[in-house]
Amino acid sequence: MLPLPFDWRVYRRLLSGFSLFAVFALAGAPAQAEPRYAWRTATAVETLASRFAPPEGFERVTAEAGSFAEWLRGLPMKADGAAVLLHTGAQKWRQDVHAGVIDIDVGKRDLQQCADAVMRLRAEWLYSLGRKADIAFNDTEGKRLRFSARQKQDYPGFRKYMDYVFAYAGTYSLERELVAASADDIRAGDVFIKGGFPGHAVFVTDVVVNRATGETRFLLTQSYMPAQDIHVLKNPAASDGSVWYGTDFGDTLETPEWRFTRQQLKRWKS
Repeated sequence: MLPLPFDWRVYRRLLSGFSLFAVFALAGAPAQAEPRYAWRTATAVETLASRFAPPEGFERVTAEAGSFAEWLRGLPMKADGAAVLLHTGAQKWRQDVHAGVIDIDVGKRDLQQCADAVMRLRAEWLYSLGRKADIAFNDTEGKRLRFSARQKQDYPGFRKYMDYVFAYAGTYSLERELVAASADDIRAGDVFIKGGFPGHAVFVTDVVVNRATGETRFLLTQSYMPAQDIHVLKNPAASDGSVWYGTDFGDTLETPEWRFTRQQLKRWKS
């Protein structure tokens, strides 16, 4: 039997169609996700959510998979009882303000302080999703510092970029980037912040609610000066040593090392 004739025109059309399909498929593909907690080389033994259970009668507010709130709950923790260390490796002079330490590096320089820790966690979450184009912060002069403008887009390049941000941004600039939020609608990822020289910022890391009473409570983390481990704050108003803060704190929120007004709660624009 004679072989069937080969039609090159049909072949070219098929090849062209496949190429167009490949182009559209790649164009529509999501950004490549990185490890959820890229600074770590091992899986966490304990997470923030497993360490700090909601108070009796409370449950965690629903968080979508991949959301900032869900990512924050998975933050790895250092061993129970770990001390807060400075960037030098020495212990912070106060060891009575924290209930746990986040297992994330602080760097070797006096850079990752209060607002820097807030920006670090936000940027790490975006990096974990492959949203590198969204990683950007303003410096104190208002200039936009974009990670996408950096030559090296790998994780070591990301860490160098963050140190650069820490050197030129702080509470003064970050406060102006954020928008006002209501404590009655507090969410994980919100920030209590007083911009200035010095100023301070603490980070809302988790939120729980009592469905029967409608009461809401939240968890706070911070870094401080000098640069130090990011740690979960105790609630100084809780006689039982609880880490959970209530939204009924009045006009002033008392944290172990700073006071904030109710109006100083801020939120990311997107």
